[in-house]
Amino acid sequence: MSAGTSERDVMNYDVAIVGAGPAGLACALRLRQLNPERSVCVVEKAASLGAHSLSGAVLDPVALDALVPDWRAAPPPDCVAVQRDEFRFLTARGSYRLPTPPQQRNHGYFVASISQLVPWLGAKAEAAGADIYTGFAARSALFDAGGAVCGIQLGDMGRTREGSEGPHFTLGAQIHAPVTVLAEGCRGSISKELIARYRLDEGHSPPTFALGFKELWQLPAGRGSTGLVQHTIGWPMPRDTFGGGFIYHLDRDRVYVGLVVGLDYHDPLFQPFEAFQQMKNHPTLRALLDGGELLAYGARAIAAGGAQSLPTMEMPGALLIGDAAGTLDAARIKGIHQAMRSGMLAAEHLVAHSVPAGYDAAWRASPGGRSLHAVRNIKPGFKRGLWLGLANAALETALGGRTPWTLANTANDRTLRLLDQPGTEPRARADWHERTLPPRDRTAAVYLASTAHEENQPVHLHVADTSICVDRCTREYGNPCTRFCPAAVYEMLTAEDGTRRLQINAANCVHCKACDIKDPYRLITWTTPEGGSGPNYQNL
Repeated sequence: MSAGTSERDVMNYDVAIVGAGPAGLACALRLRQLNPERSVCVVEKAASLGAHSLSGAVLDPVALDALVPDWRAAPPPDCVAVQRDEFRFLTARGSYRLPTPPQQRNHGYFVASISQLVPWLGAKAEAAGADIYTGFAARSALFDAGGAVCGIQLGDMGRTREGSEGPHFTLGAQIHAPVTVLAEGCRGSISKELIARYRLDEGHSPPTFALGFKELWQLPAGRGSTGLVQHTIGWPMPRDTFGGGFIYHLDRDRVYVGLVVGLDYHDPLFQPFEAFQQMKNHPTLRALLDGGELLAYGARAIAAGGAQSLPTMEMPGALLIGDAAGTLDAARIKGIHQAMRSGMLAAEHLVAHSVPAGYDAAWRASPGGRSLHAVRNIKPGFKRGLWLGLANAALETALGGRTPWTLANTANDRTLRLLDQPGTEPRARADWHERTLPPRDRTAAVYLASTAHEENQPVHLHVADTSICVDRCTREYGNPCTRFCPAAVYEMLTAEDGTRRLQINAANCVHCKACDIKDPYRLITWTTPEGGSGPNYQNL
């Protein structure tokens, strides 16, 4: 394959799917199961299946049981049955056991590696006859004369999987299809454009997001507790910020450690990465991790808006599924089964009706849609603080979500306080611990994400007006992009003559998309980089 060809290849499929995550692959597999004559392709920007996939992840197997009924006979790697749950409230020095909320009881579920689940699921989709193209970034949607989506345009640069079989096409090619399914994940670049083009967000609450951090640790022998699932609230999160930690124990003394931070936080000086490192250095967690080895790191935005923020999920010629729409159940901290449910339902709808029309209503009436409606008020209830949020969550749970109101979300780029407003915390909190566990900083963490972008490729992070960064943003917010980015992509540099400029270290990017979400001026646009670039998550 070569870049820069003057004559574009065009390939035709019955259904084109953008994104090879759980939603896209479940859709492809279900389509082929129901109609083996229907041609299906899946386009994935990562160099290999699962390389860009990141999730907690405790897996509710309800969708997998329906899609691959015998999966337990040969499960994906790193899939461990949950044995018990713990829910804890952390203070700066202490840890207190609380009753586990019903939404976070995980009996019958599995601690899983999504970066292992995705290639496992992809192999089944390929075996069923779906064509999967890795290393190709979908750059934009294509439209017919009537304004309907009729396929996708691929980027001009990329790397493809070695030894892949099946049809090949030129970089920069077009894929034409009567139906395009957007399964790009949270804040998908094409999905974002189509939501705006077709006004799919009208009548819905603004989307809201969280930023999730995750690390894989090898513990000293005998320290792990296979199948133990722990969740935490409280410290180190500010009192007015939604979020919490997780510790998921795999087998062989391995453990996932992570923190989810609501991107509707208010303090422009807050540092999500530092909060995660502080959580690890809490006395309880440090006792678990000290002497262990940090193996991998990742970060990813999470669609946390729930039912009220779901856009209309259909448009002429296309569908939104999974986190491209926002199907994650934030109250349960689970999205994989919801993504798979939406992909499978999309396949079933297309086989029955051939067109996208009607899918949105079908999803909202489905078990996945109803489950989101039942917990719609739990996450936004925390915007007034932890204790009111917990009280509201208890009420919503007791009533099964049948309260007669729906709380609205606030767009995450509109929640930051100005630097001179009351409540902005000092740059170093008094209750912060001395950090003794790796990584030392965000740059070292990026190395553990195995991120790779060719230095000569076009910068995929576009800032509309850097003069605002240098002047107005410095005065009003103190350049929060230099703090909320989990990969040290954004730096403000000062020259010898005192002039300042924004430097974008695009090669560091782990594709979390927090910058596209939290930038208070909406200057930053995340676009797909060269195909095959980005993180290479291993066992996360």
